[in-house]
Amino acid sequence: MTIKPLQDRVVVKMTEAEETTQSGIILTGSAKEKPEIAEVLEVGPGKADVTMGVEKGDKVLISKYAGTTVKLEGVEYIIVKMDDILAVVK
Repeated sequence: MTIKPLQDRVVVKMTEAEETTQSGIILTGSAKEKPEIAEVLEVGPGKADVTMGVEKGDKVLISKYAGTTVKLEGVEYIIVKMDDILAVVK
């Protein structure tokens, strides 16, 4: 089963949070922040007034509490609007 987004929506999958800080401190599950970098899996066709600025495979920075979480076949995806994508991470 696949997810095909409509209009100006994008299907993303969050990347795993870092388990250690740059200084080497190991974080417990409750100390980790929600990751904000995601990988684009599918991109909708867009709307007349919205340009789709991302492509499948891009790493993007999204708003912290954006989108709708969907669990499909045991995998968690987030469907966000193009407006909720803040930047492409290179």
